[in-house]
Amino acid sequence: MKSASARHLLVESEEFCNELKEKIANGEKFEDLAKEHSKCPSGQDGGNLGNFMQGQMVPEFDAVVFNEAINVVHGPVKTQFGYHLLETTSRND
Repeated sequence: MKSASARHLLVESEEFCNELKEKIANGEKFEDLAKEHSKCPSGQDGGNLGNFMQGQMVPEFDAVVFNEAINVVHGPVKTQFGYHLLETTSRND
């Protein structure tokens, strides 16, 4: 079964999610913005979600983590929890 490591940042609005993505593109650190703004407890660890298997996260996560480019910030990704920026840091296919 496929597994991956990823980090994410969760906020309530798509607009704010886009603002944070732009800040990352302009050189601000993902982990610093996650610590400051993420609504998920993982934010305190820079958004690190650790290792997980395909199917353990919501489908919207899996679609990005297991199909999109590694080490690229993707999003906003809308889930039942809000809007996420996602970055897959490793993947075992």
